[in-house]
Amino acid sequence: MKIFVLSLLALLTATAPGWQVNFDQAKAEAEQSHKLILLNFSGSDWCGPCIKLKKDIFESAEFKEFSSEHLILVRADFPRLSKNKLAATQEAHNEALAEKYNKQGKFPFTVLLEPDGRVLKEWDGYPQSMTAGSFMASIQAVTSNRK
Repeated sequence: MKIFVLSLLALLTATAPGWQVNFDQAKAEAEQSHKLILLNFSGSDWCGPCIKLKKDIFESAEFKEFSSEHLILVRADFPRLSKNKLAATQEAHNEALAEKYNKQGKFPFTVLLEPDGRVLKEWDGYPQSMTAGSFMASIQAVTSNRK
């Protein structure tokens, strides 16, 4: 019984949608699955609005369900505390993403992209009026205009 439960837990964890950190892999997955990419620039250990956006929107059950069906999620994190320091290769990867999609270095900053990397919509910051429902509605408004 214990092995069954552990196997089931591993299967659920493997198939549960989550945030990726490799943009090239995300693009390939988005191309294959015909999903859009949601790229979030975050300062996970210093940016209050980033932490609130993650907690209130991205970790909501409503958003998790929606994103599993429609999005490939990518987080480019820029932590400041030495205990949260990323590997040098990941730092360079995130810097390259910022150079392309977040030149002004805004946090939080979220970008909705086509699988080929074309920008469809940007969200600058985390407005207090935004809910998981309104955020998803703004994504759906963009996707309804896609060819």
